[in-house]
Amino acid sequence: MKYEISQQAKLPTRFGDFFTISFKEYMADNTAREHLVVFTPHLGQTPLVRIHSECLTGDVFGSKKCDCGNELALAMERIESSPQGGMLIYLRQEGRGIGLFNKINAYALQDKGYDTVEANEALGFKDDMRSYEIVGEIFKHFNITHIHLLTNNPRKITAIEPYANVVRQSIIVPSNPHNKDYLHIKKQKLGHLL
Repeated sequence: MKYEISQQAKLPTRFGDFFTISFKEYMADNTAREHLVVFTPHLGQTPLVRIHSECLTGDVFGSKKCDCGNELALAMERIESSPQGGMLIYLRQEGRGIGLFNKINAYALQDKGYDTVEANEALGFKDDMRSYEIVGEIFKHFNITHIHLLTNNPRKITAIEPYANVVRQSIIVPSNPHNKDYLHIKKQKLGHLL
């Protein structure tokens, strides 16, 4: 795997004062994805970690169709207050890895009655196309071998276990009328622990 690491910078946020670095991951097709790591000044032996895949509609625009933006905010709050410190790894894999353009096409299918998994499959994608290999490199950079992982996704736990000893912590945010069915499908078809 080929990647570059940016310099470290301070990142004061509404959640607290953090540091940040970026990992530029070079893909097999000669494109690059730039991921962000936001972390507390102190990282203990077992930091609290959230591996969050980009969701422009939820994270930036506050979409109610998913739980992403609310999970991101809750994760930042919990990481900032963790006695062991922690980090948020923001992976640029929009729409479970299908990209923003295809995600919006999937949204259009959902508007016609498809669920989130059916919409991805109708567009010719698997239900989840994400990769977590760069996370292993991030953990090596920080000498992290044990984590408390903020997730409801058992597939993510399995994907991260080759890189660190994982203890799961749930991250539950309130549902709303727009994402109730979406969360049901995440639980029923994707096995999320909700």
